[in-house]
Amino acid sequence: MNFSVGLGRDDAEKRLERNGVSRRDFMKFCATVAAAMGMGPAFAPKVAQALTAKRRPSVVWLHNAECTGCTEAALRTIKPFIDSLILDTISLDYQETIMAAAGDAAEDALHKAVESPDGFYLVVEGGLPTIDGGNWGMVSGHPMLATTKKLAPKAKGVICIGTCAAYGGIQKAKPNPSQAISVTEATGIATINIAGCPPNPINFIGAVVHVLEKGIPELDSNGRPKIFFGELVHDNCERLKHFEASEFAPSFDSEEAKKGYCLYELGCKGPVTYNNCPKVLFNQVNWPVKAGHPCIGCSEPDFWDTMTPFYEQG
Repeated sequence: MNFSVGLGRDDAEKRLERNGVSRRDFMKFCATVAAAMGMGPAFAPKVAQALTAKRRPSVVWLHNAECTGCTEAALRTIKPFIDSLILDTISLDYQETIMAAAGDAAEDALHKAVESPDGFYLVVEGGLPTIDGGNWGMVSGHPMLATTKKLAPKAKGVICIGTCAAYGGIQKAKPNPSQAISVTEATGIATINIAGCPPNPINFIGAVVHVLEKGIPELDSNGRPKIFFGELVHDNCERLKHFEASEFAPSFDSEEAKKGYCLYELGCKGPVTYNNCPKVLFNQVNWPVKAGHPCIGCSEPDFWDTMTPFYEQG
């Protein structure tokens, strides 16, 4: 079963306009993706071409041990509605959260996608419990671990969306009662890790575009594309000037906090976190530190243990 809205067709832009997305809005979005990829505005037409191409790769999207927040982050974005762009850019043949099929029909869709002679890409959301032989988290009678280990080697590429799939996730936090591990740990396969809790959908779209147009992007030592995770949050933060001037907010309700002073003394992990949050923003509007909340380092491996406590008394 295909869950595409139709961008991969000749009338892609007309369909966008009917959904309230003008050509100008679409190209602005493409320019945002190009900027996130480290390309100049001249690359925006390439992004548009990739997002409206007739060829749409088959994608299987697995849900493992997670909160579905990565999917929700994509579905709840605003104009030009990244959920539609995701569904139109790829042929999403299996995704348990949004697919209409259930039971045997869903299993049939999965089988057809995996066995397609054109191949498929695997997107994984969520870590993998391994306790009791990995027999936790059954979907259609099959454990998450077994399904992921079966499909990953067959895929043309594996993209981990979110820190859970990339590094094990919150459920891996000490004492890790379910013995959760990452997709790479479970399969031995190198993955493209779009880290974050949740990650910015722009980074996911950018990774898809890069794979379609240029192949696998250059990755850092943690499997993250350097084009999105090559700089510290701290270095692009709008509060950096206050950090350099030693102007810190002593509490969240202080006058200093209201003036936008640095949140480092309240626990901000921006100086040790690699991500593009200050540059790309969520919904191209805001991000935690701008909204007055310290960065918790959610795109870093094991942040649930290494970055805690998330808050500190100023």
